[in-house]
Amino acid sequence: MNEAFYITAGELAERGFEYLPAELDSSKHMIYSSPATLDFNSPGAKGFGVKRAGLVIPGSVMLLIAPGCCGRNTALLSNLGYDERFFYLMLDDTDIVTGRYVSKIPQACEELLAELDYTPSVIMLCCTCVDALLGTDMERVCRACFEKTGVRAAPAYMYALTREKRLPPMGLVRKSIYSLLEPQKRVSNECNILGFFSSLEDNNEIYPILKAAGIKKIHEIGRCKTFEDYKQLSRANFSIVLNSEARAAAQDMEERLGIPFIELTRMYRLDKIHNQYRLMGDALGTRLDDSEYLEKTKALVEDFRARHGELSLAVGESLDADSFELSLALCEYGFKVRDIFGTVGERNFVFIKKLAAVSPETRIYSNLSPTMMNFTPDPEIDAVIGADACYYYKNIPGIEFNSEAQPFGYRGVELLFAGLDKALAGEGEQRS
Repeated sequence: MNEAFYITAGELAERGFEYLPAELDSSKHMIYSSPATLDFNSPGAKGFGVKRAGLVIPGSVMLLIAPGCCGRNTALLSNLGYDERFFYLMLDDTDIVTGRYVSKIPQACEELLAELDYTPSVIMLCCTCVDALLGTDMERVCRACFEKTGVRAAPAYMYALTREKRLPPMGLVRKSIYSLLEPQKRVSNECNILGFFSSLEDNNEIYPILKAAGIKKIHEIGRCKTFEDYKQLSRANFSIVLNSEARAAAQDMEERLGIPFIELTRMYRLDKIHNQYRLMGDALGTRLDDSEYLEKTKALVEDFRARHGELSLAVGESLDADSFELSLALCEYGFKVRDIFGTVGERNFVFIKKLAAVSPETRIYSNLSPTMMNFTPDPEIDAVIGADACYYYKNIPGIEFNSEAQPFGYRGVELLFAGLDKALAGEGEQRS
């Protein structure tokens, strides 16, 4: 290996997804976990992996059922204030070979409750690939724990083996955290926003747009302070899904609670954002007026382009966007995207085909390819976006664009260019 493997957008679009190079398919080679990938390749390292996501239910605690190798990275979440909400049932070799530990889980739940001076709302049972391989019936285990303790239990599947499957761990955990909601009378002017574990950024335009359409209360699990707040999510008349990984959760809520849902996609192309608001208005039987935000954001992008010119950019995947859709948007705005670090899937291949039409020479790398040990930065890059891209281009102005408060819609575009503006002026965020 003399250099990092890449393929251009034009070449990849011509080959087609079914002929994806092995270097871009993580199931066909050893996975390279560089510092650029640790925050998304480890379930306990940074952001919302399965462990932290399972604790977004107010008042919940978690029992991690795992061998030491799967449990030790949980310590990385200690500085986020989760120390007293994690408990461990550590497995030895005999436990794993025989599966005997399954019968110990209810007793472990009883013991952890004895350590608390309050009764938690739920005990999240975080299980690992061990249970995926053994075929453990976690729903049955949860029922046994409830019978033993009187406290509800729910599974959090940290099954790394299934992350390429139809319902990956982050989809499963989203379904699980809404599973405790019970049917109640729905309120016509209330809705849910599903998709993220934290809330949207406070100044997002979706709030006033929906309120102007008659929606009085918008529920988000990231804004729930108490379990009573959480239970109000089942009052919603409908849900808005902003992340496809929450689709299974929304489908389950529709079946169990009778709450229908509308699905939108986080995008950074203004015409697509506008079209989604139009389609959502059609689905709700009203007109959603986003004209003020559309024109304001158009002017912002044009002003940035006029001041900074045709920047050459590198875009990573550890950020609040789809790498390829964001790159397509940037190219359509008049910038050059020379490098993309991203995972190619069937869902985002449509963006690659469109990108090939406007920027066929854009290079596509896989963060997880061992060849990335030999990556050489492009000296013509002016700025970078994404925590992983910031790692590869350490001395170039850039933004991680990977925050707790989630960007969406026009506000997402505004935050993106505001961050780049500061970075180019030497006033950017602190890069880790």
